Amino acid sequence: MKRHHISVPRTARYVTLGEIDATVRELWFVLHGYGILAASFIQQFAVLDRSARLIVAPEGLSRYYTDHASGTVGASWMTREDRLAEIDDYVRYLDLVHDHVLQQVERVGLRVTVLGFSQGAAAAGRWVANGGVRVDRLLVWGGLLPPELRLDQLRNRLGNTELLYVVGERDRIVRYGAVKEQAGQAQEHGLRVTTVRFDGGHEIDAATLTSLAPLPPA
Repeated sequence: MKRHHISVPRTARYVTLGEIDATVRELWFVLHGYGILAASFIQQFAVLDRSARLIVAPEGLSRYYTDHASGTVGASWMTREDRLAEIDDYVRYLDLVHDHVLQQVERVGLRVTVLGFSQGAAAAGRWVANGGVRVDRLLVWGGLLPPELRLDQLRNRLGNTELLYVVGERDRIVRYGAVKEQAGQAQEHGLRVTTVRFDGGHEIDAATLTSLAPLPPA
């Protein structure tokens, strides 16, 4: 038996909060966790919906029924099956979303944040390290960077850009000890790391999100 691969055209979707126009000064790409659709995930960022701020939530390319009885559908960035091809696919896809959005906004003075939540944290790390996006901040929320990602490679891509780890005190999916260990390794590789803890679980906490929203002036 031989396995083969071909590239095929397909339709992907993303959702936004804010106007896509030349007034945008602050651009957020937010990557959802496992089993979440982009339209529901982006609702958690409504507290950030302000003039001149655009929030873009791409949706993972793999959808499935999370509950067959109710017909509820979720999305995933990848599985372990044919994982390298799936990673390549979603990095290319995120680059396409990024380029499509940037064609419609003014790039001069634009500040870009990438936030990955849970499974989306690994996707965000791979995209920033291997894709075409250039960021002013990378937020790893309720998750970790993927173990195969070389931190020296990420350091070369991020430069002095801030890497923020955000984790709930009662998060049962990712433990603070694991976050602290990886954050320490990132610092050893010369990355500028900040760790934020909040009183909550495996979730996007609105108050913490709001406190992290302002960016320093360009």
